[in-house]
Amino acid sequence: MILTVTLNTALDITYRVRSLTPHRSHRVTEVTERPGGKGVNAARVLAALGHAVTVTGFTGGATGRVVREALSAVPGVVDALVPIGGATRRTVAVVDEGTGDATRLDEPGPLVSPAEWGAFQEAYEGLLPGVSAVALCGSLPPGVPVGAYAGLVRAARAAGVPVLLDTGGEPLRRGVAARPDLIKPNAAELAELTGAHEPLRATRDARRRGARSVVASLGGEGLLAVTEEGRWRAAPPARLRGNPTGAGDSVVAGLLSGLADGLPWPDKLARAVALSAATVLAPAAGEFDRAAYPELLGRVTVTAEATAA
Repeated sequence: MILTVTLNTALDITYRVRSLTPHRSHRVTEVTERPGGKGVNAARVLAALGHAVTVTGFTGGATGRVVREALSAVPGVVDALVPIGGATRRTVAVVDEGTGDATRLDEPGPLVSPAEWGAFQEAYEGLLPGVSAVALCGSLPPGVPVGAYAGLVRAARAAGVPVLLDTGGEPLRRGVAARPDLIKPNAAELAELTGAHEPLRATRDARRRGARSVVASLGGEGLLAVTEEGRWRAAPPARLRGNPTGAGDSVVAGLLSGLADGLPWPDKLARAVALSAATVLAPAAGEFDRAAYPELLGRVTVTAEATAA
């Protein structure tokens, strides 16, 4: 079983409009709602790929009840969310049907008390003995210590469970120092962590800071991986128009799925890129186009760099 952690869960709401113009009223052509947050999105993709997956994190209020009810209808996903007094946040993506661009509005999340944070840590450590890998994903809600992910990484390592960290800013900086098995920053997060804007240099520096492997998400250019075994670049067949919300979460799902299936790095990266591209083509956040995925997988290009990291 794979465990995904989303401390700042959300209800993802997607509005589709024919054309998005600032300072004007818009008629919405379609509305969809999904349980969201990075780890929840990754869990949904993992379940669709046939993996048993458990989700944990915080949930509360009326929005939290909607999230839990929707999760109960997702085959293969086990709900281990920890209840809190505050209300789960909402995120809104407005998709311009003419351009395919998406505009996002993200609420900060509920205030988590010290007692609620302690209850989560106890629940998390209780789940670790039964899992094959864990992903720690997304932003921290107010009240959660900035070094939270570092502690969760150390707990996973102590339990002998491989751990992937997908966050940014100070939580990423502190989390890397705890030596996670894998981090998956985007280009901006990587530059903020290392101070370097050239992806290869920044990725290698992130490894020196503590991560065993680094997979940098470079948007439409695909992925750059620097690992103990070597380094690779993986690129989608073409730049795709659509809703990119959740594409990075599908990268996490692809990497975890490949880890669970024992795939070599080039195959893990190809799966991650294809899932990410298929997510851009899906109409709603946190989903992927299952019909397009196999064709995309066959067209991903993975090339090895000449010098090992």
